[in-house]
Amino acid sequence: MQVIDTDGHVVETERTWDFMDPSDAKYRPYIATEKNASGRPREQWVIDGRMVRGVRNPLAARDQEKLYESTGRMVATPAGAVDMEDVAARLRHMDELGIDIQVLHSTMFITATATQPETEVAVCKGYNRWMADIWRQAEGRLRYAALLPYLAIDEAVKELRWAVEHGACAAAIRPIERDLLCGEPYFYPVFDEASRLGIPMAMHLGNGNPEFHALLSRGKSGSAFSFRIPTMASLHWLVWSEVAEVFPSLRWGIFEAGSDWVPFVIKDLKRRFPTQHPTHKTLEGNVLKDKRIYVACEAYDDLAYVLQYAGEDNLVCGTDYGHTDQASELDALRELGKRTGISQAVVNKILCDNPATLFGF
Repeated sequence: MQVIDTDGHVVETERTWDFMDPSDAKYRPYIATEKNASGRPREQWVIDGRMVRGVRNPLAARDQEKLYESTGRMVATPAGAVDMEDVAARLRHMDELGIDIQVLHSTMFITATATQPETEVAVCKGYNRWMADIWRQAEGRLRYAALLPYLAIDEAVKELRWAVEHGACAAAIRPIERDLLCGEPYFYPVFDEASRLGIPMAMHLGNGNPEFHALLSRGKSGSAFSFRIPTMASLHWLVWSEVAEVFPSLRWGIFEAGSDWVPFVIKDLKRRFPTQHPTHKTLEGNVLKDKRIYVACEAYDDLAYVLQYAGEDNLVCGTDYGHTDQASELDALRELGKRTGISQAVVNKILCDNPATLFGF
């Protein structure tokens, strides 16, 4: 059985932008330092003259051990495996974890960054060429969700085409892209190309609306729900939209939000459709399967309950490899059956069959 981790990460570094075209040097992201609320210096990525995202540095080995001691979650990674300075180390660690293929997602681009189309085109191209080099070094075991410049939709289509020819297995899209929801007609040219290429849209935990992100990040809770709420809501938006009917072969993946929320959203949709949806149709059957939407569960989810609504064919799983937040658990794939009590046959579907179908492997 080929085990597929649907949610691995890369952490961007200064070297990432060495893959940008030299003619795009003026658009290159760089790091600046500011002081946070407590007066401590904090490194931030700067794009288009704005600080857009904190620089994420891997925890030191001792700090990784402390996190494991306090939470019981395995998060330790070998040096060079997260920033991709040592791709071979990443592959060896995957072997130890029993992972055959890992799908990689960005760290800094789960929020909106560039404000100018030409900047976004240049940065996306640089990122994807970095990822293509990683794919080449890993001989196909490390695949990725292509970063697309949605501020220039025609360029996004061209870039998707290039990326799929160079190892991409999905097209990244945030639940909200600036002032647009993920399923709106503006994105149809990308959906059409993704359908033609046979790859899914990958919706990783994120929020591409700076104002909404800032609002939900206020107070002591920080940004805990500024990413999670839009990601969970994206299932509602997709089912409510016409995307599944307009693009009858297009698949979707929703990653790093867990799956415990899926029953709530599906029950809400089924109650609303007959009276509030423009078609006034009853929403019958398995909603995820009918709409070709896959959700990444986590090893602590109540899968016995979730499966009643999601079914066995539309759940996948991810480790959040490379991060150290509440979703990160490197042995999640090994622990899935033990933690949840579901049958080995269903575990095999979640770890192998379902992600293979989602990504067209």
